[in-house]
Amino acid sequence: MKKIRKKVTAMALAAVLIQVWCNAQFHLEDWQVPSARLPDAFDGFRITLLTDIHGAKFGEDSARLLEAVTLSKPDLIAISGDIADRWSDLEILPPMLKGLSDIAPAVYVTGNHEWSCKDTEGMLKTIESCGVTVLRGDWYALSKDGQSIIIAGAEDPNGYADQTTPAQLMEDIRAQIPEDPYVVLLYHRNDEPEAVLPSAPDLVLSGHGHGGVVRLPVLGGLIGTDRTLLPRDCEGLYVTGRTTQAVSRGLAGVRVWNRPHLPTIVLRSVKNS
Repeated sequence: MKKIRKKVTAMALAAVLIQVWCNAQFHLEDWQVPSARLPDAFDGFRITLLTDIHGAKFGEDSARLLEAVTLSKPDLIAISGDIADRWSDLEILPPMLKGLSDIAPAVYVTGNHEWSCKDTEGMLKTIESCGVTVLRGDWYALSKDGQSIIIAGAEDPNGYADQTTPAQLMEDIRAQIPEDPYVVLLYHRNDEPEAVLPSAPDLVLSGHGHGGVVRLPVLGGLIGTDRTLLPRDCEGLYVTGRTTQAVSRGLAGVRVWNRPHLPTIVLRSVKNS
């Protein structure tokens, strides 16, 4: 019996140590996203995706996170929702956001949890005052060497009832730029393909699924944020037609054997075959 107890204790201690290590170590990786529609000037353009921060503090003034983002060498930083929630200490945001803006231009859209904060509008003004572009159903052209792509952002459905939907946003872009430009769309939710796929943006940057919250080797995500077993489309690249959706596991929130995730999407221009 004593041997069994020792084994159980050792296994429990090992599980705790693995969990502590997982939460402390960022998982950095590059995802290559090819497209024949991408302007050649943006070949190799790097977008580092941050999602589901939930008010977490990664060292003093988020120094560990800033160091990891710097190592990712982004040309653009995309913060795709759930930067904070109702329990967050919002004082951590300015040093983190100013630090990110010093690394590369940063853009942001809301997730579902921002809308549970006490003063959402005040928080959004704070984010913008830190040098981050807040996209609220709008877009802008990003130019390089005489060529352009569109950076767009649609807010989470937990926001106002009359807010611009992804479909309306894409319709507005194409009405103003009839040439049908390459569009990068920030949209928090990974599990609403019906909201984004019919309008066919080229790249969608999402989070929300937390990679399955609880993860197991080989199997991957075990339990979804909606408590479903073996949730789908909660981490990685998913291609439908000309649209690639990049889904990050996120950086914080409830996580079991699920390292904070910091993927960088590398745009690649390819010729039609």
